[in-house]
Amino acid sequence: MELEYIKTGDYYIPTLMANKEPEEALTKYGLMRKEFLKEHRRGIYTGMMLEGTLKEHCLSIQHQAEERVDFLVKQMASMQRVNEQLKAADQMRWVRLMGSIMACADEIVICELIIV
Repeated sequence: MELEYIKTGDYYIPTLMANKEPEEALTKYGLMRKEFLKEHRRGIYTGMMLEGTLKEHCLSIQHQAEERVDFLVKQMASMQRVNEQLKAADQMRWVRLMGSIMACADEIVICELIIV
């Protein structure tokens, strides 16, 4: 590996450039994954930070988690017959059931993707 150096006074300092990070912002699941790695997988977190791949990894987990939540919500809603007809007939029951479904899907995704 070839390094370039800049002379500053009596010292030669290497000109190091950080890897390009993705522009996309981390949201709920990406931030949760980052925090989990930081607290419970310190070596992996540090290695990814040094390699410049942490944000890319967290974005990948974020996209997978969002897709999985969407899939699980649709699947559970159809199994429990939570649909537009229920929404029109009994809106508060629909909200209550969808909240419960979202919480279940969120918990499943956190266990499957975030804290692994």
